[in-house]
Amino acid sequence: MSESSTTLTIDRTWDGEAVPDTEHATLTLRATVDHLEISVSSPYFGDPQPDRPAGATWSLWEYEVVELFIAGPQDDYLEIELGPHRHHLVLQLSGVRNIVERGLRLDYTARVTGSHWRGLALLPWSYLPDGPYRLNAFAMHGEGDERRYLAMTPVPGDKPDFHRLGCFEEFEIPPRPS
Repeated sequence: MSESSTTLTIDRTWDGEAVPDTEHATLTLRATVDHLEISVSSPYFGDPQPDRPAGATWSLWEYEVVELFIAGPQDDYLEIELGPHRHHLVLQLSGVRNIVERGLRLDYTARVTGSHWRGLALLPWSYLPDGPYRLNAFAMHGEGDERRYLAMTPVPGDKPDFHRLGCFEEFEIPPRPS
């Protein structure tokens, strides 16, 4: 098993303003033989949770969520959404917003403890596009006019748009152990 990992920090608004440390979320990526392990550590804001059972949940982006986007060199990418109440959504896309597969299975657990939550997702290697990889990560919380859209790498524009692949950063995902 590999001991290398990559940590991504969500510490800005979607358009690039720094946010207080109390809003920072992190994602840590670690490779195992069978999957890419994605660990989430995030403040918990107590937003209402989806009114569906835990598991694959469409429209999860409308709730408190942390997201990871993994793009290949072309326009193939993966969108992974993870919520504090064990809801998740995994989409494979080819071209901006062109969903090829939706609601992919994911082994995912999460736990809220006071004002913080942690999650652990085990993503099968087969879900990833071909590398090299470009990544971005996002977090959303709040409702209505109080909704906050946070990013690792800003996606400037008129409004938050997390599918701006040109704003993603090249990152090394820990290699799959042989």
